[in-house]
Amino acid sequence: MTDFHEGLPLSRTTMVGSIRIHGLEAGVQQLDGGAMFGVVPKPLWERRIPADARNRIPLAMRCLLIEAPHALVLVDTGIGNKENEKFRDIYGISNEGDPTRLEDAIRDAGFKPSDVDIVLNTHLHFDHAGGNTYRDERGQVRVSFPDARHMVQKGELGFSHGQNERVRASYITENFDAVTRAGLWDLMEGVGEVTKGVSVVPTPGHTPFHQSVMIESGGEVACYLADACPTTAHLPLPWIMGYDLEPLVTLETKRGLWQRALAEDWLLIFEHDPRTPWGRLDPDSDVPALKAE
Repeated sequence: MTDFHEGLPLSRTTMVGSIRIHGLEAGVQQLDGGAMFGVVPKPLWERRIPADARNRIPLAMRCLLIEAPHALVLVDTGIGNKENEKFRDIYGISNEGDPTRLEDAIRDAGFKPSDVDIVLNTHLHFDHAGGNTYRDERGQVRVSFPDARHMVQKGELGFSHGQNERVRASYITENFDAVTRAGLWDLMEGVGEVTKGVSVVPTPGHTPFHQSVMIESGGEVACYLADACPTTAHLPLPWIMGYDLEPLVTLETKRGLWQRALAEDWLLIFEHDPRTPWGRLDPDSDVPALKAE
């Protein structure tokens, strides 16, 4: 099935050793290009991702479905269906489906939403955890995957409720408070195994408790970067989002990730790149860049 923005498929599949993974195209959003690239001048970043008349660039909301040996793991959940038209216009959201494109993409990958065993959030910003819950026909907010365990860093869940002026717009509590009320959280603290073949590693900077997801099988390694490096345009170390709360921490996080990715030939998975779901670093490049396909 294909019926996605400018011909993109709803899901794309590759292997990490014996583990099959699916990049799920859960919709697109359009965010301010200046905010997405921080101190990088517009004449530089616009060569990579052109902006529209409102200075917004298109960004995927690419979730990941992992067929681990003992569990079906969904990493991040996109933006959900709860936001009003003003919100959707400001952030350029397009994710229509049944009930959203995320569920359509799960079905496109060959599963039902009810098959998901674990929902794993990299962090709790609205474009990563919005689909944890949904608004039903009566206007009630309910858990989208009520039979799944939900996982996030313990510190991230606490930080999300701080609600200071700098972070308030990014954390919408109805995206995750229903999960708390249902008793569905299994909270992580630092590096930890999610299920066989899947683990998390702290990658702070964007938020203090941001985590990335590792998939390992048969000597092969993939890393779902999430907002540690949202697009391929953010591969250079100083190309860091203005949204990041601790940009110098992000820089060191990226430095460590790229060192390991080169040494171990990781497959890097990009959550927000509008075109490229994954790739490997080119060891012959002077600056971080992907190998040519």
